Amino acid sequence: EPPHTGRLALYLLGLRATCPTHSPHRSLVTWLKHYLEEDWTGSRRHGHPLTNYYQYGLGVLALCVHHKRVREEVIRRLLTAQHHGRLGHSGNAVDTEAVVALAFTCLEQRRLVGTELAAELRAAAHRASRSMAEAQGPDGVIGNIYSTPWALQVFLATGVCQTEPAFGHAMAALLENLEAFSTAATMAQVLPVLHGRSYLDIASLHCQEEPGRSQGQRDWGQHWCPHRDGWVSPVLWWLLADTLTPLDMEAPAEVPGSKTVQLVVECPLPWCYDLKLYDRLVPVPAAASLLDVLQAAAALEPRDFSFHTQDTFQGPFLTEVLGLEARQEKRNYWQLLTAPNISLQMGIADYRPQDEEILILRLSEW
Repeated sequence: EPPHTGRLALYLLGLRATCPTHSPHRSLVTWLKHYLEEDWTGSRRHGHPLTNYYQYGLGVLALCVHHKRVREEVIRRLLTAQHHGRLGHSGNAVDTEAVVALAFTCLEQRRLVGTELAAELRAAAHRASRSMAEAQGPDGVIGNIYSTPWALQVFLATGVCQTEPAFGHAMAALLENLEAFSTAATMAQVLPVLHGRSYLDIASLHCQEEPGRSQGQRDWGQHWCPHRDGWVSPVLWWLLADTLTPLDMEAPAEVPGSKTVQLVVECPLPWCYDLKLYDRLVPVPAAASLLDVLQAAAALEPRDFSFHTQDTFQGPFLTEVLGLEARQEKRNYWQLLTAPNISLQMGIADYRPQDEEILILRLSEW
């Protein structure tokens, strides 16, 4: 089983942000350092982490936020991967590039590396910022709606939020799609941005028990883009200072009736001899999600269709279809598409297909 690099990194970021009175910081940070080494050495012959560069970058970022130095070799692995374009899959590396750029910016701003390496990291972070601006679509989204908050955090952290036109367009797109952020993990990505902050600001947060600061005093760092009118939707959230209170979070109303979805499973060479392994019409309730469609297909024809998922902090993740398992070491995954060839921007539990929509599960390489 791969090391839990990303999960522990996110936990440590959250732990630092909450300023707990008592916390096992030291032991957890030690475990994260161990996971980073295990993540790489366990897959040394492949030249990439056992998990992925997203989790590896999160690990470096979390250590930096906790003011811990990282071995230069660990940092240069990320620099090399960025330089050779190895950070993402399916042509969309925005979220991974953003996490790595935040890690670079943190290491440079916190002065946890030497002068020469700091200059390289600063240049790499600004290259990533420009790349994200160039990747912005006409709708303002950068990569997809879930990677857009990561890109916005990079603009904030590198100080270009006031001058980069892509920042305002991306923020507008984010506000139009706030309902997509329905899990704890996705909310954690978007909430700092709505407050004009990035994860790097956690590194500058001084808790009550730290010397030289009065109770509640905080230094938010050198870069900050203030609120604009209308940034935060009052129906979903109310942000006041550092306090977040959920308001009017009602469950979606049930939609009467039914719909029929065409479910297709594709497996290209070299994994399969036949491209199309499954193609059936699946009747489901009108409000059914993609996960509901998969469950209905398995109940309808258990001998012809089967699937497995893995619970993650971002919801259920599709890992196996028709006995074909997507494996990290094989660099493949089950890509979710709607016909003819449009990648879905939501997970299987969140996406709700339309009546007569064609959904494609495709085993793909990254």
